[in-house]
Amino acid sequence: MGSRAAAAVMCHIEPDDGDDFVCGLICISYPLHHPKQQNKLRDENLFRIKEPVLFVSGSADEMCEKNLLEKVAQKMQAPNKIYWIEKANHSMAVKGRSTNDVFKEINTQILFWIQKITEMDKK
Repeated sequence: MGSRAAAAVMCHIEPDDGDDFVCGLICISYPLHHPKQQNKLRDENLFRIKEPVLFVSGSADEMCEKNLLEKVAQKMQAPNKIYWIEKANHSMAVKGRSTNDVFKEINTQILFWIQKITEMDKK
Protein backbone atom coordinates (compact mmCIF):
# COMPACT_ATOMS: atom_id res chain seq x y z
CA MET A 1 0.00 0.00 0.00
CA GLY A 2 1.32 3.44 -0.84
CA SER A 3 1.95 6.02 1.87
CA ARG A 4 -0.92 8.23 0.80
CA ALA A 5 -3.43 5.36 0.75
CA ALA A 6 -2.18 4.11 4.11
CA ALA A 7 -2.63 7.61 5.56
CA ALA A 8 -6.23 7.62 4.32
CA VAL A 9 -6.86 4.30 6.11
CA MET A 10 -5.21 5.56 9.30
CA CYS A 11 -7.75 8.40 9.53
CA HIS A 12 -10.34 5.82 10.53
CA ILE A 13 -8.31 4.20 13.31
CA GLU A 14 -8.96 5.46 16.82
CA PRO A 15 -6.13 5.01 19.35
CA ASP A 16 -8.60 4.22 22.14
CA ASP A 17 -10.63 1.56 20.34
CA GLY A 18 -8.83 -1.24 22.20
CA ASP A 19 -7.34 -2.73 19.05
CA ASP A 20 -3.55 -2.80 19.20
CA PHE A 21 -3.17 -4.28 15.72
CA VAL A 22 -2.10 -0.95 14.19
CA CYS A 23 -0.02 1.31 16.41
CA GLY A 24 1.60 3.62 13.87
CA LEU A 25 2.17 4.56 10.25
CA ILE A 26 5.39 4.47 8.25
CA CYS A 27 5.42 6.68 5.16
CA ILE A 28 8.30 6.09 2.78
CA SER A 29 8.47 8.81 0.12
CA TYR A 30 5.11 10.33 1.00
CA PRO A 31 3.88 12.11 -2.17
CA LEU A 32 3.03 15.45 -0.56
CA HIS A 33 2.59 17.16 -3.93
CA HIS A 34 2.99 16.52 -7.64
CA PRO A 35 6.37 17.55 -9.08
CA LYS A 36 6.52 21.35 -9.47
CA GLN A 37 3.07 21.75 -7.88
CA GLN A 38 4.03 22.68 -4.33
CA ASN A 39 0.93 24.86 -4.03
CA LYS A 40 -1.38 21.80 -4.15
CA LEU A 41 -0.49 19.79 -1.08
CA ARG A 42 -1.95 16.35 -0.46
CA ASP A 43 -1.88 16.67 3.30
CA GLU A 44 -5.54 16.55 4.34
CA ASN A 45 -5.44 12.97 5.70
CA LEU A 46 -2.25 13.59 7.67
CA PHE A 47 -4.01 16.07 9.94
CA ARG A 48 -6.64 13.50 10.96
CA ILE A 49 -4.21 10.74 11.99
CA LYS A 50 -3.85 10.17 15.73
CA GLU A 51 -1.32 7.33 15.85
CA PRO A 52 2.46 7.97 15.58
CA VAL A 53 3.85 8.55 12.09
CA LEU A 54 7.35 8.07 10.70
CA PHE A 55 8.19 9.81 7.45
CA VAL A 56 11.25 8.59 5.57
CA SER A 57 11.88 10.96 2.70
CA GLY A 58 14.64 11.94 0.36
CA SER A 59 16.01 15.45 0.73
CA ALA A 60 15.87 15.74 -3.08
CA ASP A 61 12.38 14.22 -3.48
CA GLU A 62 10.60 16.08 -6.26
CA MET A 63 7.23 15.10 -4.75
CA CYS A 64 7.93 16.08 -1.15
CA GLU A 65 9.78 19.34 -0.65
CA LYS A 66 11.64 19.27 2.64
CA ASN A 67 10.40 22.55 4.13
CA LEU A 68 6.79 21.75 3.16
CA LEU A 69 6.80 18.35 4.88
CA GLU A 70 8.36 19.89 7.98
CA LYS A 71 5.59 22.52 8.13
CA VAL A 72 2.89 19.87 7.68
CA ALA A 73 4.47 17.69 10.39
CA GLN A 74 4.43 20.60 12.85
CA LYS A 75 0.68 21.03 12.30
CA MET A 76 -0.17 17.34 12.73
CA GLN A 77 -1.88 16.20 15.94
CA ALA A 78 -0.16 12.80 15.80
CA PRO A 79 3.34 12.40 17.18
CA ASN A 80 5.64 12.23 14.19
CA LYS A 81 9.25 12.01 13.12
CA ILE A 82 10.88 12.78 9.79
CA TYR A 83 14.03 10.98 8.76
CA TRP A 84 15.75 12.48 5.72
CA ILE A 85 17.84 10.39 3.35
CA GLU A 86 20.36 12.93 2.10
CA LYS A 87 20.30 13.55 -1.66
CA ALA A 88 17.69 10.82 -2.25
CA ASN A 89 14.97 11.37 -4.85
CA HIS A 90 11.38 10.07 -4.68
CA SER A 91 12.58 6.55 -5.56
CA MET A 92 15.19 6.75 -2.78
CA ALA A 93 17.99 6.65 -5.34
CA VAL A 94 21.16 8.45 -4.29
CA LYS A 95 23.95 9.11 -6.77
CA GLY A 96 27.10 7.34 -5.59
CA ARG A 97 25.33 4.99 -3.16
CA SER A 98 24.08 1.48 -3.77
CA THR A 99 20.40 0.69 -3.39
CA ASN A 100 21.36 -1.84 -0.71
CA ASP A 101 23.20 0.80 1.29
CA VAL A 102 20.28 3.24 1.14
CA PHE A 103 17.74 0.55 2.07
CA LYS A 104 19.93 -0.55 4.98
CA GLU A 105 19.82 3.02 6.31
CA ILE A 106 16.04 3.16 5.86
CA ASN A 107 15.51 -0.23 7.52
CA THR A 108 17.66 0.77 10.50
CA GLN A 109 15.62 3.91 11.07
CA ILE A 110 12.33 2.03 10.72
CA LEU A 111 13.42 -0.60 13.24
CA PHE A 112 14.53 2.07 15.75
CA TRP A 113 11.20 3.85 15.36
CA ILE A 114 9.12 0.67 15.74
CA GLN A 115 11.07 -0.21 18.87
CA LYS A 116 10.47 3.27 20.28
CA ILE A 117 6.71 3.33 19.67
CA THR A 118 6.17 -0.21 20.92
CA GLU A 119 8.04 0.69 24.12
CA MET A 120 5.79 3.75 24.48
CA ASP A 121 2.73 1.50 24.13
CA LYS A 122 3.91 -0.66 27.04
CA LYS A 123 4.00 2.32 29.42
